Amino acid sequence: MERRTALTTLGALVMAAAVGCSSKDAATPPTTPGSTGNAPSAGPSTPPASTTPSPAPSPTPPPRTPESAHPVSLPALMAKKYDGRDLRLGRVLARNAAYTRYHVTYASGALTISGILNVPSTPGPHPALVLNHGFIDPAVYTNGRGLAREQDYLARRGYVVLHTDYRNHAQSSDDPRSELNLRLGYTEDVINAVLALQTSEYVDPDRIGMLGRSMGGGITYNTLVTQPGLVKAAVVFASVSTNTVDNFNRWTRPNRAVAATILRAYGEPAQNPAFWRNVSPATFFDRITEPVLIHHGESDSTCPIVWSRRALSELTAAGKKATLHTYPGEEHAFGPAWPTSMSRTVAFLKQQGL
Repeated sequence: MERRTALTTLGALVMAAAVGCSSKDAATPPTTPGSTGNAPSAGPSTPPASTTPSPAPSPTPPPRTPESAHPVSLPALMAKKYDGRDLRLGRVLARNAAYTRYHVTYASGALTISGILNVPSTPGPHPALVLNHGFIDPAVYTNGRGLAREQDYLARRGYVVLHTDYRNHAQSSDDPRSELNLRLGYTEDVINAVLALQTSEYVDPDRIGMLGRSMGGGITYNTLVTQPGLVKAAVVFASVSTNTVDNFNRWTRPNRAVAATILRAYGEPAQNPAFWRNVSPATFFDRITEPVLIHHGESDSTCPIVWSRRALSELTAAGKKATLHTYPGEEHAFGPAWPTSMSRTVAFLKQQGL
């Protein structure tokens, strides 16, 4: 416990790769829908009239993965071999008329990752979703914490839900290099979660999607660019920036000691731009093959909405199918408009065959 506390103290300060969500992810569901906005933008200026761009052209073949990639990079994750496996259902955590909630573990490389699995009571196999939670200090994180509303909502609508804890969280294995590796190991854990879920008797392996919030949104983008075709569709809420330099400057650089450790290893972005480009998912958006739905509150003070507007611009410029819904007055965790955002999410997933 002392070792994990020491690691997570550093982890709470370092937000280099994709950080930004607070424990607000676990907020209770709002009871009254409020106003919503569905005017996206292709950039920080005036939004266009429609939230949905024209249908994307046929995707071009993914670019060749560099033969020699820095080990801390998205190209390195592209070249990595994954064998997510050994999904094990443990004790029953809760049961209601709609679904049963299990404690689960699965393998991610040499590590064991914990999580929760909600299994609908209706006959399967079911479509499934991997949920990627935002930043919660691993020192206080508990199994399945984060995205509590989404876990329940989606399971009640017939989805098997796997909410992964990531390495260094809850009962997952420790990875002492996780922070120095800019938390790219979280992306590995999510990729392996999908592969492990494909082996479940409760799941239709051809109907798996992904949903991520804040830091989990960044992890979702990382997954889409490193493993195109792994899932059928993705939903992103209030994501961190698709340019990792933004995240580093916003959360890590103010802590001089921690920033110095990162910069000693990889250099300043201006001095080593190639490294920082290769840990930023926007660099590789041309590889994405899945439709993406983005939600973002216009009053988000944690992850500025301009980041999602820019992500939409980057995705459409790469010829990808992407939609952005914006919500006036909504903060990072979503309040009155949350039910509307979730009904839109389920409608989008069903349109994609999930």
